[in-house]
Amino acid sequence: MSRPELQAPPEIYYGDTEAKKYTKNTRNQQIQADMTYRALELLNLTPDEPAFLLDIGCGSGLSGEILDEEGYIWAGVDIAPSMLEVALEREVEGDLFLQDIGQGFGFRPGSFDGAIRYLSHQSPILALRYQSSSVSVLQWLLNAETSHPTSSPPHRLNRFFTTLHSALRNPSRAVFQFYPSSDDQIQLITSIAQKAGFGGGVVIDYPNSNKARKVFLCLYVGGGGGQQQQIPQALDGDVKEDGKVRFERRRARDLRKDNNGKRKSQKVVDRDWILRKKELYRKRGKESVPRDSKFTGRKRKPVF
Repeated sequence: MSRPELQAPPEIYYGDTEAKKYTKNTRNQQIQADMTYRALELLNLTPDEPAFLLDIGCGSGLSGEILDEEGYIWAGVDIAPSMLEVALEREVEGDLFLQDIGQGFGFRPGSFDGAIRYLSHQSPILALRYQSSSVSVLQWLLNAETSHPTSSPPHRLNRFFTTLHSALRNPSRAVFQFYPSSDDQIQLITSIAQKAGFGGGVVIDYPNSNKARKVFLCLYVGGGGGQQQQIPQALDGDVKEDGKVRFERRRARDLRKDNNGKRKSQKVVDRDWILRKKELYRKRGKESVPRDSKFTGRKRKPVF
C-alpha cells in the first residue's frame, strides 16, 4: 500500500469521512499523545512558565488537547478544511488557521516560543500495517503537485523554513517528527533549514529498533550559549514498555472525555472564563453568541 502523501494532496486525502475516522481512531490518539509529550521534552521549555506554541499541521486538535493539559497556549495551522472542521466541533482551545505552509507563514516576527509537528495525519489502516507509512507535514512538502517552479519541493521547503524562522522568537526551538523514505530527503530538509538560519540536526530515538525507531528534526533559533545550542539527547538502549504507567496515563485522559469523545473542561467555569469563551467564539465568527450582561456567569440560587 502506497504512502498517503503519494495518493493525493492532504486537503483532498483528508475529506470529511477520513478526517472523522482519523480522529476517532484510538491508536492515532495514543500515538499523538505519546509523540506530543516527547516533542515537549525536545523543545526544552522553561518549567512552570507560559509559552505560546505553533502546532503545524494541527489536524483535528488531538495534539492541541495535550498542550492544553500541559498548560500551554497554542495556535494551529492546517491545509485540510475537514480536519479543522472536526477540531471546531470538538471545541479545541487553540486558534485555528487554514493555510498551505508551503506558501509560508504570515505571522508577526517573534510571535511563538516554539513550534512542533510530531506525528501528523496518517491513515489508520497504514498505521496498523506499516509503521514507516506515517506522514508528517515535511513529507507532504516533498511532493510537487504541479510542474510550476513554485510547487517544487525545494521552493516550498525554503518558504516554509524561512517564514517559520521569522515567526519564532530568539531563542526558541522547533521539533518535527517524520519518517524519511531516504537519506536524500534528510539531506534536502536539513540543508534548506540551515540556509534559512536554523541550527540543530536530526535526533533518532531507539535507532536499533524497527518498531520504536523515531526520527526527529530538532531546530533552534539563536542561542547565546548553554543548552539552547545543543542538539537534544536521543533515547537509546532497550525499549521498556511500562504497561501500567501507559495504561494509567491513557485512563486518566479517557476520564477527561465525555461520551462523544470531547474533552471535559478542567478549568473553573466562572464569569471571566465565560467572557473569554464568548469572545473566542465571536472572533471565530460563530453565530448566536449570547450578549454580555450583569447576569453573565451568575450562579442560580438553589430551588427546593
